[in-house]
Amino acid sequence: MWKSIKQHFRQSFKVYKPLLFASLLLLFVGLIMFGSAALGVLDRNEIKFFAIIKSQFIYALLAGGMAMVLGLLINVKYFYKTAPYLYISGLILNALVFVPGLNHFHGGAHRWLDIGNFSLQPSELLKIPMILVTAWIMIRWNQEISTKVYGLFYYIALVLPVIILLYMQKDTGTMIILLTASFIIYFVSGANWRDLIILILLAILGLGLIVTIRPYAMQRIQVYLHPEMDQTGKGYQLRQSLLAIGQGGIIGRGIGQGVQKFSGYLPEPISDSIYAVIGEESGLIGSSFIIILYLYIVVIGLYIGRLLLNPYNKLLAVGIASLFGIQAYLNIGATIGVLPLTGVPLPLISHGGTSLLLFMFSLGILLNLSKYINKNKSTLI
Repeated sequence: MWKSIKQHFRQSFKVYKPLLFASLLLLFVGLIMFGSAALGVLDRNEIKFFAIIKSQFIYALLAGGMAMVLGLLINVKYFYKTAPYLYISGLILNALVFVPGLNHFHGGAHRWLDIGNFSLQPSELLKIPMILVTAWIMIRWNQEISTKVYGLFYYIALVLPVIILLYMQKDTGTMIILLTASFIIYFVSGANWRDLIILILLAILGLGLIVTIRPYAMQRIQVYLHPEMDQTGKGYQLRQSLLAIGQGGIIGRGIGQGVQKFSGYLPEPISDSIYAVIGEESGLIGSSFIIILYLYIVVIGLYIGRLLLNPYNKLLAVGIASLFGIQAYLNIGATIGVLPLTGVPLPLISHGGTSLLLFMFSLGILLNLSKYINKNKSTLI
């Protein structure tokens, strides 16, 4: 019996090692940069600084490590079996943020649940279930979705509750991430072009309505189109982010030597704007290295999906890689001014325990899937 258990664990860790190394390296570098960015908090509140550092390192090294191992050890067939139940559970959790006494109101939005001494952001916990259930529905009803006129309604029925809940939470950033990753799965699974075009047009119309209805969304678009406007108000965060990155030059000021994170010069230096801290302290070389790590993980994730034989596992790998890449792109793009501000955290680096656990778990799933690649078809490089 002991021999069988030992063999099972040995087999479970036969993963693609470079992907594991890149994931852990990104986490390690992220912790260093987070610690440096958090020095801006120390400048104002010493007690808060140590609390933030403690929670982030515990989440990353202990809970995050356990989440990755869990994703690695779970038999992948259970993801298919439990996908709809996890999705429904995620919707229920997101609905609970509107229940008085459970919710936590912050920044003009209901996005958090207070559970004892912990604060939880349910929209983060909806990301993996959304990937799982989109892949599930595309496998289960692939024939109807790809060939029937009414097939598009299967997909719309899936995403509509997510759109409603996240719209009510005023979490447009997470909505964009979830819908884009889900759409990529829908696209690669063989959906017809007519439905793809309809979905793209609906997405453009929906974003247009949000921008029209929500004043803060319109302001972000205006700042993106005209970054020179209101540099002490709505455009202040972008201005300070670009200033920090520009001051970093080629090699940066040095880790811990950045100045923009101090005295409130750079808003949200440990979360939304942490890439600006990376740019200031490590320069073009260090910030480019971070992007290369993200690209490597995404490309390898997509390549794993290409080599898998099981159709559901293929879509799952593509979805996780897309989720990871989209969120990193939205955060970095907003920081350097090529995208409007969305307020999403930088994966494995920004402050936020729920987000960190989610991405560690998702990388564990991706490593899990790498055990099942078709060795006879090709090999990972």
